[in-house]
Amino acid sequence: MQLLKIDCLGRELRLEGSMAGWQALYWDNQLVSQHDASADPSSSSLHSFQLKAGEQELNCVLQLELTWQPFALSYSLQLSDGLRDELLSQGERSEKDIEAQVIEPRPKQPNKVSWLGIGSLGLKLFKSAKVLKVLFAAGSLAAYTWLFSIQFAIALILCLVFHEYGHIRAMKRFGLKTKGIYLIPFVGGLALSDDRINTRWQDVYISIMGPFFGLLLSCACLLVYWLTDIELFAGLAAFNALLNLFNLLPVLPLDGGHILKSIAFSVNSVIGLVCCALGAIAGVVLSYYFNMTLLGFLLAIGSIEIVFEWKRRHISDLLPLDRYGQTVSAVWYFSTVGGLCAVIWVLAQSGNEALALPMKILGS
Repeated sequence: MQLLKIDCLGRELRLEGSMAGWQALYWDNQLVSQHDASADPSSSSLHSFQLKAGEQELNCVLQLELTWQPFALSYSLQLSDGLRDELLSQGERSEKDIEAQVIEPRPKQPNKVSWLGIGSLGLKLFKSAKVLKVLFAAGSLAAYTWLFSIQFAIALILCLVFHEYGHIRAMKRFGLKTKGIYLIPFVGGLALSDDRINTRWQDVYISIMGPFFGLLLSCACLLVYWLTDIELFAGLAAFNALLNLFNLLPVLPLDGGHILKSIAFSVNSVIGLVCCALGAIAGVVLSYYFNMTLLGFLLAIGSIEIVFEWKRRHISDLLPLDRYGQTVSAVWYFSTVGGLCAVIWVLAQSGNEALALPMKILGS
């Protein structure tokens, strides 16, 4: 991930690195210094390199003090021409600076003309005309009308849009440019962004806001049902809760997979990994206790996937969560899962066979 970008003699000096201790220093996209990964990386590091300024050769030294959790970086850049030393730049960077930075895409090599490239260009033009959104929305409406009814299909699409709107709001919270919402028949929805994220907290926040908005909508529909006794709102509360609950399964590329992966990748101790494992086991036990067999099975599979992915956490381009961020993310995730399960369980006790269907699905 990009740790630092400063001006050096009128050109860009960029530092990239990982939690494993690997660091690479580029001056105008030319590699000038590199540190290999280490089993026990130090918080202090030194990059010594030479640059040419006209006919003059300068000896340069970049000193770093780097802490990953919580993230803190202090640096100083010194130049020497053999006669005198000059402090060219110094400063500090925090997680907020990493979160706000914009990573400029590297120039790509031109590709040869191919049918695949032409098709890709056509798809981009198709998207730019917003025709794809309209077709997907119409396809979703037709699909859900065929499965249920036109009234329920419209209401379900509104639920999906509300879920994706939660993702969009989260993206805008970090200043990311958004492409909008795409409805995909029989699958759900998709919120896209033009910008890339820089931290695990951004990944967690954006991923969980969709299901969290879904939980708020299910609770609102449940409240309206209790006040009006209109079963349409009860059905929406139950099925919307089921859809958002499956979205929180710890399986990529679902929202839950992104959330638990970000938590697991940010843990750099055995104790932290054990806590994540115990939390997952507790979720599986509670699922079986409330007869949500399918949910428990999928949670177990997803948790195993997270454990395997944990070993690769040091090569990520995203800034990891600190201890506070890990705790908040885990509590928010399990609270949202618990709230959605509670909505499904409460409606299953009503005696209505249709409202009990989501509970039967989880218990199958």
